[in-house]
Amino acid sequence: MAGKFEIYKDKAGEFRFRLKAGNGQTILASEGYKDRSGVDNGVASVKTNAPLDERYERKESSNGKPYFVLKAANHQVIGNSEMYESEAARDNGIDSVKTNAPDAAIDDQTA
Repeated sequence: MAGKFEIYKDKAGEFRFRLKAGNGQTILASEGYKDRSGVDNGVASVKTNAPLDERYERKESSNGKPYFVLKAANHQVIGNSEMYESEAARDNGIDSVKTNAPDAAIDDQTA
């Protein structure tokens, strides 16, 4: 099963997306957008930037858990990963975004 972007509204009424791998696990999540056009642009930006390794910033949280952020060419954050138990798991998450995002379908849960 291929990956997909789920577009939804959060409790504050903002639009968000999450990229899910074929197994249903969320591998990337967005910030909140006031307008639908913002979330659509975010999804398009992920599809464009996901294959490029230099767009990933590998980080470590304050509690020592590895995670990553995906950035656009202008260095703006497009999405954040979950916290991982190891750097290897984080790197597998990056590989999953690279594999799933470019051709992922869009599941609009706001319609």
